[in-house]
Amino acid sequence: QVRLAESGGGAVQAGGSLRLSCVHSGRTSINVNVGWFRQAPGKEREFVGGIIFEAPYYGDSIEGRFTVSRDSAKSTVYLQMNNLKPEDTAVYYCAAGAVASREKTQYDYWGQGTQVTVSS
Repeated sequence: QVRLAESGGGAVQAGGSLRLSCVHSGRTSINVNVGWFRQAPGKEREFVGGIIFEAPYYGDSIEGRFTVSRDSAKSTVYLQMNNLKPEDTAVYYCAAGAVASREKTQYDYWGQGTQVTVSS
């Protein structure tokens, strides 16, 4: 069993920044593949970015504004979000899976999510 817990969401104005954290525990390698997804109301859950070992990879929607990193000593993966836009408003989830993938079906374990709201 793998457990994940997100934190760091909140409300911010357009152009602002937030850093989300995802702590993973349980039966997992410290370098487990962790992905970040987001889901806005009425929309599909969308891949944002992920990291396996120390190698990040990203989805197409973030336009270079987000950065994924990890602190293996803390079993924590971060999503740094800069120049936020109202369309970034969503619930953000972290998830763990065996392989690096942009497909949500490849992830077996999910956190509860954290709300990010960006106002114009």
